[in-house]
Amino acid sequence: MAIDATQPYDDSNIFAKILRGEIPSTKVYDDEWAYAFEDINPQADIHTLVIPKGQYVSWDDFSARASDAEIGGFIRAVGTVARAKGLVEPGYRLLANIGQNGGQEVPHLHVHIFGGHHLGPMLVK
Repeated sequence: MAIDATQPYDDSNIFAKILRGEIPSTKVYDDEWAYAFEDINPQADIHTLVIPKGQYVSWDDFSARASDAEIGGFIRAVGTVARAKGLVEPGYRLLANIGQNGGQEVPHLHVHIFGGHHLGPMLVK
């Protein structure tokens, strides 16, 4: 079920629980700004999630409220994970769903990194 990206942050969401260590995950990357882990239901050969450590519901919320350091650290983390996975060449896809029409299901900003094979067209009607 898609969520409203304008709702207040819900500290009981699954990614908040992963950050607190209440739910296990397969860690890929961890620093001051971001945490990356393998998706438990991968949609590609490589499917990794990167989440900021701050309490942000969506990309919109993050871009409006996060500090420059948080934004820079998070974006660098996404790039670091993609490079570590060897995805720069031949290429990969980043996806951040925002709100109901975007299909966002967890009310914590997260970026999906997909790769490992040709991904085909992005949107299908």
